[in-house]
Amino acid sequence: MDREFDVLGQYRAITAKLKRRFLKKPNVSEASGQFGSLAAELKRQDCPHYAGFCSLAKARCENTLSNATGEVEALTEAARLFLQAEKNCVELRCPSFEEHITEAIHLFNQAIKTHCAQGNSALGACLCLEIGDALRCMNRPHEAMVHYQHAAELQHQNPTEALQSMTLVASCKIDSGDFDGALSVLTEMAYFAEERGSVGQQQGKLQGPYQDILAHCEIGRVLLLMLLQPTPQLIRSQHAQILDKYSEGGMGGYPVDYMNRELFLLLQSVVMVCQDQDVDTLRKLEKELWTYLDPQQQHLLHLITLKLSHKGG
Repeated sequence: MDREFDVLGQYRAITAKLKRRFLKKPNVSEASGQFGSLAAELKRQDCPHYAGFCSLAKARCENTLSNATGEVEALTEAARLFLQAEKNCVELRCPSFEEHITEAIHLFNQAIKTHCAQGNSALGACLCLEIGDALRCMNRPHEAMVHYQHAAELQHQNPTEALQSMTLVASCKIDSGDFDGALSVLTEMAYFAEERGSVGQQQGKLQGPYQDILAHCEIGRVLLLMLLQPTPQLIRSQHAQILDKYSEGGMGGYPVDYMNRELFLLLQSVVMVCQDQDVDTLRKLEKELWTYLDPQQQHLLHLITLKLSHKGG
């Protein structure tokens, strides 16, 4: 309590210096430095929310001084401090009104807008990814995907980075059980990767990173289609074309050049056994396919197996 009283006293003393006095202008630059020092001390004493308020006060001083760089640095520091305060509450299971995370998101958004106003959209995208990752770790996929989507929009001049951010959007949709939404995002990504990856290439062959992205999208789309099992009347034409590549009697041979041949054949087998509802064969395929998949794709394959098992039961 003594330390808290001392903190408030110091904060008020610095704030008092910013009040206009007769024939004397406030020394905003000095106050900014003092707020920064107080924030650093509070951070050292593991009081992140108090430190966050001091960093926010510093940001306001920098705004008064028209120092956009100093302002965005202080805003970002304040946002991270409030985020840390929220993480502490979650770890300690303290009851709260989530005021820390609300303030953190607000400050991150302010910092992102400031970066964009300065023409630093790449730095703004980095902050979008930072808050998105934090929200996802806190089991808030719906909120996280908004920030990942914003990052992708800010990365429009760097297609591969934008596609990586869109991958995170799709992952959040899967985390939240929106499988149809994830399928739509992966489909959009696949078209974008094909379009950008074939630019300047002969015979339509994709460049390296776009091959990996397209393969990732196709694996996800096939697994999601097997999980959703849309009827022939409801399936979209672009999804029907994907399944046609992997169905018995569909496009013959090995019609893709961006995927490992063995992986392609295993996916083809998964599609056929799902259509035949052969759960025993699917369990065997699951073991063979496991090493080719990332953890989220493994989860989707497991859900398909469970769904088919319940149907068989």
